[in-house]
Amino acid sequence: MNSFICLENLSKDFQEGDRLRQVLQAVNVQFYEGEFAALLGKSGSGKSTLLNLICGIEKPSHGRVTIHHTAITDLNERQRTLFRRDHIGFVFQFFNLIPTLTVLENVTLPQELAGRNGRAATQSALTLLEQVGLADRQHTFPDKLSGGEQQRVAIARALAHNPLLVLADEPTGNLDEETGEMVMALLLKLTRDAGKTLIMATHNPEIVPLADRVYRVHEGEVEVIG
Repeated sequence: MNSFICLENLSKDFQEGDRLRQVLQAVNVQFYEGEFAALLGKSGSGKSTLLNLICGIEKPSHGRVTIHHTAITDLNERQRTLFRRDHIGFVFQFFNLIPTLTVLENVTLPQELAGRNGRAATQSALTLLEQVGLADRQHTFPDKLSGGEQQRVAIARALAHNPLLVLADEPTGNLDEETGEMVMALLLKLTRDAGKTLIMATHNPEIVPLADRVYRVHEGEVEVIG
């Protein structure tokens, strides 16, 4: 496999009053194209911070992040925003669907922001909604959906603009066990079928057997455990 994401000496500090808290320290990790990598760790261990650094939402205190030959730590804020818009899909624990938009509009929006025309964006969105089993709910607003249905819409939205990379932050953490297993299976199938790189932050050890590579995030360090 080809190295797809490279983290070099990556550190992140936060100022808390008069105290400097080091969340990540000198992390050196590579993620590979087309793999599913799981970041395992307790709440507050730095998993979400690591995802935010990878996608450029936050800047590191030290170090460098390179995604597919682009050093995003060298980009300015606007350039990082455009890179995320065009190349990264997100799946969050709390879905983050726009409540005033229908299911179809939520899935279409990332494509329109990336410059795809209306007809092509709609057709792509409908195809994805068919894949997640929600084509018949395309005109429904998010508050009329169950949690599992909302997360399935969020998965379709994350893949709609054909991103290079999908980041998932505790995507099953707000779901019951059975629904979470179904959503996890769907997310993994769609990303694998499309050849996407998937990095998921989770505290759920049951994810481990599904991943190609597992990293433990603990006390500021990131180590491969399987």
